[in-house]
This record gives sequence, structure tokens and C-alpha cells, in this order.
Amino acid sequence: MAQTPTTYTVDGTAICSKRMSAGMEVQQLADLVGITANYLRKVERGDRPRMRPGPYQALRAALNANKTELLAPHPHPPERK
Repeated sequence: MAQTPTTYTVDGTAICSKRMSAGMEVQQLADLVGITANYLRKVERGDRPRMRPGPYQALRAALNANKTELLAPHPHPPERK
């Protein structure tokens, strides 16, 4: 059984794009998620690349996002020769 991670590494640019596509201001989304607008701005800028599960799940729900679209892409390991 998979465990819930202690933090999620998020893609601030994707979060910002999704918020703007939804026509929401930073304060509106922050209020829906239960975080401060200042924290959300830091997440969107990439200054805070990790979120705890509760706020991340609330952010996903508020933006109607799937499980992975707000997560930072995982770097691919280098190919072995």
C-alpha cells in the first residue's frame, strides 16, 4: 500500500497558469485552500517548492487538477552506456 508523502514538490508555474485559467486572483485561491496569499505567491514563484499533503490536496481540489498536473516534473536519470 502506498504511503502519502510528507511533502509534495510542486510546479509553481503550473499552479499559476491553472489559477489564471480559472480566473482567480491569488487571494481568492489562497482563501479557498486555507493558506495565506503570501505563501501562495512564494509557491508560484518557486521560492517554496514543497507543500504538505493537506494544503496540496486542497489546492488540487480548488483548481480541479488531476494527481500530477501541479507536481514538478521528475528529472529522468541519465542513460547508462
